[in-house]
Amino acid sequence: MQAQRYTADMPTAHEATIIDGRAIAATLRDTVADRVQAMQRAARLDAIIVCGNPAGEVYAANQARTCESLGIEYTLHTLPAETTESAVLDCIVKCNNDEACTGVMVHLPLPEHIDTQAVQRAIDVAKDVEGVNPANIGGVIYGHRTLVPCTAAAIMHLIESTGVSLQGAEVVVVGASDIVGKPVAVLLMQAEATVTSTNVHTTDLFSHTRNADVVIAAAGVPGLVTGEHVKPGAVVIDVGINRVRDEATGTTSTVGDVDFESVLPVAGFLTPVPGGVGPVTVAMLLRNTLEACLRSHS
Repeated sequence: MQAQRYTADMPTAHEATIIDGRAIAATLRDTVADRVQAMQRAARLDAIIVCGNPAGEVYAANQARTCESLGIEYTLHTLPAETTESAVLDCIVKCNNDEACTGVMVHLPLPEHIDTQAVQRAIDVAKDVEGVNPANIGGVIYGHRTLVPCTAAAIMHLIESTGVSLQGAEVVVVGASDIVGKPVAVLLMQAEATVTSTNVHTTDLFSHTRNADVVIAAAGVPGLVTGEHVKPGAVVIDVGINRVRDEATGTTSTVGDVDFESVLPVAGFLTPVPGGVGPVTVAMLLRNTLEACLRSHS
């Protein structure tokens, strides 16, 4: 039987439960803080940033404050905008070899003349708290969930917070990036879900998402997933962070890959943007920093 298409004028009996990523992240941070206090060794996160990345600079400042509040030491290595790839790699090597440093991350984006993948490969696997080294991404396939990519881990945690069982569930991942789409698809398969991964070449997105129990939107396209794409009662996780300019007012706003207003009366659970996946991703980075420290001390 063909699924009934949703239209905006159809009557609805409910609105989706909003998954509060900020509250979930706060709980995760409290757990991390308690575990940090109980450790015998100090955890230290070393972050590397190349000047000319305003969003990264704001993120780094927030990181510093959050780490301090949790008892995690934070060191920011700032390199000039004209820095070379070899200089970035040298900085990573120094962090890798510094026993006091227990976690390493690099703020993106990097300047175009620097190979991001080469930089990510250079991070010590045991200190790769963002889970971006190909070895850690590959480890996901074998069920290693300690230092998995932070956004993928956050998505799984958010789905689990709803109480909806993934075993046997139909899940569609919209977007197949190396850091989000592919790793989370593997994690979902390990949870015994039936997983469909779509990409830019998928010809009929509707035919996949409309029958899914869970939809994860991670394509980087504002408003790509609308109410008509969603099965009534489905869990919808919006990973998109898109800056959109209103030409009429000249203002910009942050929106997701999900058209929130049209999906709200259809879905069973829905993450907002901002306030959904983002805060939990940051909390997962801090949890990975803790785990990396504990592993280095064992």
